[in-house]
Amino acid sequence: MTTTATARPDALLAELAEHLRAALGEEAVIADPAPRYTGDVAVRAADGTSFLLVLPEDTAGVQAVLRLAHETGTPVVPRGAGSGLSGGAAPTHGAIVLGLERLTRIREIDVLDEVAVVEAGVITADLSAALAPHGFFHAPDPASARLSTIGGNVATNAGGLHCAKYGVTRESVLGLEAVLADGTLLRTGHRSIKGVTGLDLTQLLIGSEGTLAVITAVTVRIRPLPVARRTVLARFPGTAAAAAGVGAISRSPVRPAATELLDGPTLADIDAHAGSALAEGESTVLLIELDGYGIEEQLADLTAVLTAAGGTVRAIEDEAEAEHLWELRRSGRGSGAGGHRLGEDIAVPKSRLGEIFALLPEIGRRHGVEASAIAHAGDGNLHPSLALPGTDGDAAGPLPAPLLAAADELVRAALDLGGTISGEHGIGTAKHAWLDLELSPASRELQQRLKTAFDPQHLLNPGKAL
Repeated sequence: MTTTATARPDALLAELAEHLRAALGEEAVIADPAPRYTGDVAVRAADGTSFLLVLPEDTAGVQAVLRLAHETGTPVVPRGAGSGLSGGAAPTHGAIVLGLERLTRIREIDVLDEVAVVEAGVITADLSAALAPHGFFHAPDPASARLSTIGGNVATNAGGLHCAKYGVTRESVLGLEAVLADGTLLRTGHRSIKGVTGLDLTQLLIGSEGTLAVITAVTVRIRPLPVARRTVLARFPGTAAAAAGVGAISRSPVRPAATELLDGPTLADIDAHAGSALAEGESTVLLIELDGYGIEEQLADLTAVLTAAGGTVRAIEDEAEAEHLWELRRSGRGSGAGGHRLGEDIAVPKSRLGEIFALLPEIGRRHGVEASAIAHAGDGNLHPSLALPGTDGDAAGPLPAPLLAAADELVRAALDLGGTISGEHGIGTAKHAWLDLELSPASRELQQRLKTAFDPQHLLNPGKAL
């Protein structure tokens, strides 16, 4: 094929579609994609953006797409399930959207080596379901685990509820199969727990948001299912007291698998939408999961620690009630009371949780917006929700200025407290404007040089992350 990207995008995409149908089959190439392919949960492409959706069924198909894109200078936007929250999957004009949703094989489960090899399109929750009969599970568990894919998790270094104990995605990845911008197949890492040969390209690709290579398969470290689990609900008079409770846990021998903080407005919002009864005045809840051996001893220690910190502690004995509470937590982030809403993702050191929560309502009042937050309190990662009721949340166009100003102040506050502009959702396009606040010019320049080394034409996910 000799057409280049200097041709009109629509004409080039039509010719690309013809070649890719011949190579991959009619079902793999979609010239008029469904609306869900125009972005992710948070960011959509501008109206009129032309792109070609290609859904290969294996790694060889991904290579074929990237070889053709390289030959014609066509941008490529890798896509998992579109469950991201930073705009990483939003198409650019004239691009190929390379969907990996058909790469769904679990190639291997090896309980002796405690590894599994899975393709990029495998749904996160499906992997744990496949591992359960073997007595194992996949530790990283974003709230979107029933939607998100393993490849998307790796691309963003996704976190989740159990990160404080088991780590974010990178702590569970041993190796990768990926395709470079010119179609070259790259394998990184190893199956062994240890390995220090050469530069660690596996860790470099994790969190690169599809800007360096397209991940097609992942060798993950799997973990034995805990022998026991117990959910605890601790109620505190406010966020300051709850944050102090988190600090008390950190100073104790107890290491919960999950520690989630839900402030009063969030609890009220969950109740309004789910018909639950979590809210009690201005109280704040810590929802905690213990796991492993000695669960009764852990529970006794945790109860003593939280009671001494001023909390009212209730162990949830009924498994169905416990699962219901976790379902409310997973579905409870920022549904809001109508109008425009902006969800954020920041992180601070755990010792500064009380300070950032104290600033949140102040920032909201200053800009005339409603502010609430859920936090993965065990690792200091907050998901604030900023809402502007009375506006048309479905209207096209930019978000209202008060929301943007409040978000800007909140992000800057997180940095001032020693934190980061993104704890687990990635940069995409949504966080791009704040990169210079966190990264030095030398750091950004070096990252651009790495990008050029992997992708000389800068075709992979242009305008994202870097």
